[in-house]
Amino acid sequence: QVQLEESGGGTVQAGGSLRLSCAASGSILSINPMSWYRQAPGKQRELVAHIASSGATNYADSVKGRFTISRGDAKNTVYLQMNSLKPDDTAVYYCYAQLSSPSTGWRTYWGQGTQVTVSS
Repeated sequence: QVQLEESGGGTVQAGGSLRLSCAASGSILSINPMSWYRQAPGKQRELVAHIASSGATNYADSVKGRFTISRGDAKNTVYLQMNSLKPDDTAVYYCYAQLSSPSTGWRTYWGQGTQVTVSS
């Protein structure tokens, strides 16, 4: 069974840093671009960062210059390095991927979410 598993969330003071990790496991044939989303209380889920198979990246304006998305050597892992964190970054962060497996073909997957809390 394919799943995405996130780790690295926690509580940090404003100005601090956290690194989120997301690993795809199971029988995987191919992985398309991977992304990080976040959802704050009372708000819609929003795209934070995206990395294409080519390595090209894009970011939400609110995190440009502070967050960096990258993929591991095995290409089934994605990271989000978050620096200069602000209280407005407080949210549940979700990993997202489109991938292909022998049993389901291409479909989208979401991680279970990891809480990031930034205190002022």
